[in-house]
Amino acid sequence: MNWSEKITDFSNFLKFEKNFSDNTLDAYLRDIKKLESFATNDLGEIAPHIISYENLQEFIYQLSKKKISERSQARSVSSIKAFFKFLLEEEYRADNPASLLEGPKLGLYLPDTLSIEDIDRIIEHIDKKTDMGKRNQCILEVLYGCGLRVSELVDLKISNINFKENFIIVEGKGDKTRLVPLAKSTAEYILEYITTVRINAKVNKKFEDILFLNSRGTNMSRVIVFIIIKEMTQKAGINKSISPHTFRHSFATHLLQNGADLRFIQEMLGHSSITTTQIYTHLKTEELRDVIIQFHPRNRKAV
Repeated sequence: MNWSEKITDFSNFLKFEKNFSDNTLDAYLRDIKKLESFATNDLGEIAPHIISYENLQEFIYQLSKKKISERSQARSVSSIKAFFKFLLEEEYRADNPASLLEGPKLGLYLPDTLSIEDIDRIIEHIDKKTDMGKRNQCILEVLYGCGLRVSELVDLKISNINFKENFIIVEGKGDKTRLVPLAKSTAEYILEYITTVRINAKVNKKFEDILFLNSRGTNMSRVIVFIIIKEMTQKAGINKSISPHTFRHSFATHLLQNGADLRFIQEMLGHSSITTTQIYTHLKTEELRDVIIQFHPRNRKAV
């Protein structure tokens, strides 16, 4: 039994039986390939069917020494657990050396959020006289107006936008599709981009239905969207750790603050579990205090 063979089997299992998205699949495989490298270079080419619990512990310890973030370490542990559970179930191993493996304890992870004023400031600093500026503004409006993941944004198809009924069909994680309402203002930005910028682009035939294009007429990469947003926030003088996901987080937070039901937010974000959505619902202590004062029946009687 060799690593390459079993990693390929594991990849097929995750893709076809577990229906993992490409991004999640890539992350799991990167983690297992790091373990393969460690087993080959540091453990004397030890095979996956004989690697021990102690060996895996040493691998996680070495990750922590390299100052890899706790979240990345935790994901590596999850990947390793899934890999050896697969080997056990497929009878490639008689035991699971990863069953007792523990990753670092994680606290609640809350990415930076943007205020409405922050978002307006970023948009104000975009050069809207250029085609690229108009495209970039539209990208931000769609990220913030629809709460999309960056992978969903770069794959968004024109044929999945219904301007008559004002909604978009989003192809999300695990090939799950959902309907996301399209605000009138967001629809107008998309239409303006299509009719004034995209219509003049030389589009590669394979990407004729993709909404956002790069200068080569193909779909934009996730990395390019990250770079664009980083440059725009720097120009606006906003000193926060901003990514495309920040606009998704802001979308959810602002909806909740303005009275939207958590279940509706869950549907729009495409979360399979309400627990995941609750990560987005951090409210300031003073806001919670104001809600209690305003809405609790005891406080109403006291007013």
